[in-house]
Amino acid sequence: MELNQAQKNAVRHKDGPMLVLAGPGSGKTLVITERTKYLIQEHKIPEENILVITFTRAAAEEMKERFLRLSGDYRTGVSFGTFHSIFFTILRHAYSLSPDNIIREEERRVCIKDIVISMELEYEDEKEYISELLSEISMVKGNRIELSTYYSLSCGDEVFRSIYNEYNRRIKSAKKIDFDDMILLCYELFSERPDILKLWQNKFKYILVDEFQDINILQYDIVRMLAAPLNNLFIVGDDDQSIYRFRGAKPEIMLNFPVDFPDSKRTFLNINYRSNIHIINLASQLISYNKTRYDKELTAHIKSGGNQVIIGHFESMAEQNKSLVEEIIRLAEKNKSLSDMAILVRTNLGAGAVIHKLMEYNIPFVAGDNLPNIYDHWITQDIISYIRIAMGENSRALFFRIINRPTRYISRDCFDNPEVSISDIYDYYEDKEWMRGRIEQLEYDLAMIAKMTPYAAIQYIRRGIGYEEFLKEYASLRKMKFEELLDVIDEIQESARGFNSYSDWFSHMEEYKEELKRQAQNRRSKNLDGINIMTMHSAKGLEFSAVFLVDVNEGITPHKKAVLPENIEEERRLFYVAMTRAKKQLYIFSSKQHYNKAMSPSRFISELTKLK
Repeated sequence: MELNQAQKNAVRHKDGPMLVLAGPGSGKTLVITERTKYLIQEHKIPEENILVITFTRAAAEEMKERFLRLSGDYRTGVSFGTFHSIFFTILRHAYSLSPDNIIREEERRVCIKDIVISMELEYEDEKEYISELLSEISMVKGNRIELSTYYSLSCGDEVFRSIYNEYNRRIKSAKKIDFDDMILLCYELFSERPDILKLWQNKFKYILVDEFQDINILQYDIVRMLAAPLNNLFIVGDDDQSIYRFRGAKPEIMLNFPVDFPDSKRTFLNINYRSNIHIINLASQLISYNKTRYDKELTAHIKSGGNQVIIGHFESMAEQNKSLVEEIIRLAEKNKSLSDMAILVRTNLGAGAVIHKLMEYNIPFVAGDNLPNIYDHWITQDIISYIRIAMGENSRALFFRIINRPTRYISRDCFDNPEVSISDIYDYYEDKEWMRGRIEQLEYDLAMIAKMTPYAAIQYIRRGIGYEEFLKEYASLRKMKFEELLDVIDEIQESARGFNSYSDWFSHMEEYKEELKRQAQNRRSKNLDGINIMTMHSAKGLEFSAVFLVDVNEGITPHKKAVLPENIEEERRLFYVAMTRAKKQLYIFSSKQHYNKAMSPSRFISELTKLK
């Protein structure tokens, strides 16, 4: 492929720092591999003096394979790797570490679970709670945050500090390190041992970093140390595609590069070879509303033709999803490959309603993420427990789940046997007249649920019984947004719409669970054939002929959690990334109603359609 002028400027740069702003679809991988080849062939730089850093193992392998094809070799002395693999190599030489010293993800989760149990902390969704804690531990380590100044979103600040310290104590006593420790230890090693730092500086005289916008402060500090004193640091990225603030990545790091390296050169890969001109023009208009960015404009390689972007606004989410599947079927009938189409959602939760509709129309799909099953959620399990008891099941475990959701002040000591009933509660409180009304109300509620359809029963559990009040108290206790739990129960209730009996709804749940199991098996066996469905975050780096962006409503995109200006800008960058996954056709769908709640189209749609 013939390089354009901006690509040539980047490839032919030799010494000193350089910032390459690479817009979506602009050939950044080509530039990195071509420059690596150019350094070796034209400037006779020894291969072992070149380091290419990426963020994922797959990206590192792809980069290496493309370089080998380009150079015509079958092996190379150039080091291609992720931050973790490169830093672990450095630590291994310094401390004689082996892969056995790296704690596996499952071991980390077990460790946190044991700590939480030992501290007798309350939680509902174990998997979610452990993930939140591990994410916060990574945030503290990856950004060198002083623990005493960190405010936890998962639990009380002192509780989090205790968990953090105990987690580190346990893995240290087991002679293990996690991925965050690799980076932290490498930073400490270079800071305390300038002799070791000098060894690696002499080895890696030319450093190229891909996806630089995803770097966090600690990673950047180490790269700067490693690049000194020559500072042959070649960074490639796009501040407009910085979407991992929750991991510590911020566009400000990239924006400050010219400040950190005043003698740095800069070039902009501004030609997009992926998308048609209509997609590029709209995406460029959207991202121009961000203030924290390099001022630049992307242009399309193909200057004419192509499909217009379709923006659809529907009366309800049900109508949106019906139109979605009808358009997918229409494209498939025109011999468009399902595997070259993608449905992108803002969150995993948003995928559920779409998957239900795809299953209804027998459209094969591939779940790009390890999508959680909404029916495994603890709120679903609470609702199912109410229904099963109402239908006559008498398992003690079912009663334990719901007996104080909402609070009824009924003791678990009521139930001595594995099989129990309401009469056990009456017997236990026979001399407590003040409890009788509560027990009678529970009995009445269960009798009501037994007569209802699944949808009506969930509504009754939420409002009639007062389960929503329990969720509000739970959210307050866990410092969560109550609206997040409402989103979950809305999704569950909507999935029950149209089922006239509990048995039909339960059968549907089993089918859904089996489909997600098949998805997991297909991912493992690489047996993938169907329309892709994934989150916007997961779509980064991918491309499809046709892309559908659904639920583009305020509160979803941008997410309701995004309140501060920098959070809104991050959401806009995420939407920009989603738009620029499309090569030929882009659909942007919103609706007036979600689960009977009035919704308005996203502000991003206004920005797309507004004349500037």
